[in-house]
Amino acid sequence: MRRDRFDGHIAGVGTTSGRRFVVGRWSRSPWGSFADVMVAHPDGRRELLAPNDEVAEYVCATYKFDDVTVVDVAIDGATGAGFTWNIMAGELDLSLTFGRRLALAWPLWPIRGALVHPGTARAIDPFARVLMPGVRTAGTAGNGRREFYLAQDLRAVTAVRGAWAGEDVGALADVTPEPGFGFSSTPRRPAVTTVTTFVEVH
Repeated sequence: MRRDRFDGHIAGVGTTSGRRFVVGRWSRSPWGSFADVMVAHPDGRRELLAPNDEVAEYVCATYKFDDVTVVDVAIDGATGAGFTWNIMAGELDLSLTFGRRLALAWPLWPIRGALVHPGTARAIDPFARVLMPGVRTAGTAGNGRREFYLAQDLRAVTAVRGAWAGEDVGALADVTPEPGFGFSSTPRRPAVTTVTTFVEVH
């Protein structure tokens, strides 16, 4: 078994156009830093925007998609309150603005150092299910892989602006219906999470 580690941020947002986006911005991974975008279209189609074939193959072996597009994925901007991510990826031009730290972030602060481990994710999974319906911290991913999420901070997304293929995405909305990319959903309320993810590959 090989255990791969990813450190970075995941932003999940819904829009009034019906499109939902899960944006991963990874500072540490088996391939260094990279970004990817999962798009749930209004018709239910799930699409991955990946920066190269290697990342696309790995992510598709872990999550579920109907379409995959390999395209440059560029993100600039910081993650604190009042800051904005500007995301460019093929037909996607998206900006996300971040707000205050959410109340659920405070219990996450002790998850540092040695506690950033799959065992911690297993222990807190029952509590995560109750506090944030749809969110799980440990489970089975595609191809028999095991996956673990350990959040360390959580901020609100306060605004979204942008377009998909020239069509305005609309205003910010809850992430509903659940996109169905994997065993765990992004929080229903638009948010950006500082997270470490472990994927066990057999």
